[in-house]
Amino acid sequence: MSARNRRADRRSKNLIAINDLSRQNARVEAQFRAISTQPAPQQNRPQSPTLASPARRGGTGIRRRAPCLFFGFGHMNTAISAFDLARMQFAFTVSFHIVFPALSIGLASFIAVLEWRWLQTGKAYYKDLCLFWSKIFAVAFGMGVVSGVVMSYEFGTNWSGFSAFAGPVTGPLLMYEVMTAFFLEAGFLGIMLFGWQRVSPRAHFGATLMVAIGTLISTFWILASNSWMQTPQGFDIIDNRVVPVDWFKIIFNPSFPYRLAHMAMAAFIVTALVVAAVGAWHLLKGRRDNAVKKMFSMALWMLLVLAPIQAFVGDAHGLNTREYQPAKIAAIEGLWDTEKGGTALNLFGIPDMQAETTKYAVSIPHLGSLILTHSWDGEIRGLKSFPKEDRPDSTIVFWSFRVMAGLGIAMIGFAAAAWVLRRRGKLYDAKWFHRIAIAMGPTGFISLLAGWITTEVGRQPWVVYGVKRTVEAVSPLSAQQVGISLMAFVVIYFLVFGTGIYYMFKLMRTGPALPGHTPDGVPASSSDLPGRIARRPLSVPMQSPSTR
Repeated sequence: MSARNRRADRRSKNLIAINDLSRQNARVEAQFRAISTQPAPQQNRPQSPTLASPARRGGTGIRRRAPCLFFGFGHMNTAISAFDLARMQFAFTVSFHIVFPALSIGLASFIAVLEWRWLQTGKAYYKDLCLFWSKIFAVAFGMGVVSGVVMSYEFGTNWSGFSAFAGPVTGPLLMYEVMTAFFLEAGFLGIMLFGWQRVSPRAHFGATLMVAIGTLISTFWILASNSWMQTPQGFDIIDNRVVPVDWFKIIFNPSFPYRLAHMAMAAFIVTALVVAAVGAWHLLKGRRDNAVKKMFSMALWMLLVLAPIQAFVGDAHGLNTREYQPAKIAAIEGLWDTEKGGTALNLFGIPDMQAETTKYAVSIPHLGSLILTHSWDGEIRGLKSFPKEDRPDSTIVFWSFRVMAGLGIAMIGFAAAAWVLRRRGKLYDAKWFHRIAIAMGPTGFISLLAGWITTEVGRQPWVVYGVKRTVEAVSPLSAQQVGISLMAFVVIYFLVFGTGIYYMFKLMRTGPALPGHTPDGVPASSSDLPGRIARRPLSVPMQSPSTR
């Protein structure tokens, strides 16, 4: 036998062994689920397998629905199991995480625009704004990285079934994000934050631009992975594991372009609202210098442009969701019956999953068809047309969507009011509007979280839509193990990230440097001019003029 044949024989034997091991693990997990999902002795009613806890060990409490944000929100039970706790833990960590990347994505691009304007005009207040917002960006970026690493570990510890099944797709996508985006950000972040006196202004702007591009590339890969979980394609399933077949189809899956555009603009809107709120705070405190006025004005221009566009992108995203995830749309609309000749839009109501109806509904005839099909009498499938075990919880997504949409409408109205005040020359003097701007500051984050709740809860009971159920993705852990880690996460997150958020607020209250002063409060020197190129080696510390 030749060496080539021997190597081929070894590879064949290895593949056979791996397949045998995978089948053995699948049998063990199936036996474990069959044992752990048996109903309690005092319960007479059958229990849906999609609501059962695969990691439940003992306990006979009465099981009732309670909310969980991410994996299976709306399909939880008060007899807390490891499955429920794992979903609660991921919901908690992902909710903390998402706000920091959203802010850092928008701030990186905002800082790049400010620095470009400084190089163009030489006006010092643009650089003051760069230095000010770079500090806040650094804190947000650091907290986003740390919280993102925690989530990566959770996939292996609490959701090993998902990692084993979908890892051949999600693993490479996350690796691409690290190789193309995180390395780019990490390589240029130091120059962006600490290179003002060490490299030329143009080189520094290049570093800032690379960081901004890196955040957008990161968004690309993360949303490619999430969108594949929503609308999977380009794969085969062999031995209970996903095998990539067409990476182009995997990355550019049907929902990816809409989700990417929707999330990227959401990040810019979040940032615009935060910047506007900080500017309004300092205007109320009596500051009228160019730096405060400029950031307030730029944020409101950004909001005026993006908020209406976001509404159209959201509409296109909804049409795509209706095509590929019709059960999610039915749950969002609180729609139970497939109506002929036009579907009404439920403005408000209380969806009841048990009674299969939306109580106290306030509806507008035909408007649902007009919005979701762009036709007066378009047909929309109701939840009753789907098996009960495949329905997302309408109670949750019905209201989370309305929170997101309602705040989006408020943002458009807020931006329009700013435009009217600008036209009248009262933008910087209307204190009532500044108070509204401060109140609008957190609405971007609230809308962002509500949108992600709608997206992820509406996908349930699937972790990979139509392919793998969430209940099959959890690790075989005890409730005690997951509960202890959840409590530890809550304590550590509130201590660590609470401190970081407090520091961000402290920086925001300080504001950009006063005219003619550095960010430290000392008079500015000629080194602040945009044409200066540092000749000092990196290893030599900065010296004051009196010690040179």
